[in-house]
Amino acid sequence: MWTRHVPDGRRPRCTRDDIAAAAIRIADGEGLDAVSMRRLAAELDVGTMTLYHYIATKDELLTLVFDGMMSEVALPPGTVLPTDWRAAVTVIARRSRDAMRRHPWILDITDDPPIGPNAVRHFDQSLQAVAGLDVPLATKIDLLTAIDEYVFGFCLHERNNYSEAGNHLSPRMASYLHSLVASGEYPALADMVAHHSLPGAWQQVADAMRDPERFDRNLARLLDGFERSLAHP
Repeated sequence: MWTRHVPDGRRPRCTRDDIAAAAIRIADGEGLDAVSMRRLAAELDVGTMTLYHYIATKDELLTLVFDGMMSEVALPPGTVLPTDWRAAVTVIARRSRDAMRRHPWILDITDDPPIGPNAVRHFDQSLQAVAGLDVPLATKIDLLTAIDEYVFGFCLHERNNYSEAGNHLSPRMASYLHSLVASGEYPALADMVAHHSLPGAWQQVADAMRDPERFDRNLARLLDGFERSLAHP
């Protein structure tokens, strides 16, 4: 798609960037399933067939949407990353987290879309972040992949499990958990309840999971591990 030119002719009424931006607006407001060629055409006030000059299939549309989101992950041109590798990858990790928080539906794209220019820019900037490490390329990829997996996993878990309702222990859930404790098959859970009570333990777990400092704290722990490993291979 990225190497295919839009046919010559009259001045185009939109660009691929316009299409990506419109698709992201629709997905933000109505969910990813609402993004279709017909819905996009209405959003952009163009004919549906006009869009096929730019994207030929639904897969190409998803590729365009994903790369549009990646434009929010990639640092703006001219941005200078910190020289310290830990600080640099932390900047990138936070941008990735923030973009996925703004567009949580992106986590529903289960296929690995073909890479576009913004995804390549993000990868290039990630390589810049660890360029000063005197380690093999494979080790740098290990580090960057582990950070990406941490960020994606954190955002998916946050989206799926951190509803406000999860803060509160319902009577039905309390009864169910008490029955599990009474069975004797969950010794760690029983010990936690014995020390904190079931409502107290539930609240502590909920508070820990929703701690706004948790992302940075555990990212730092992940980087601590890599730093020690790199110092003593």
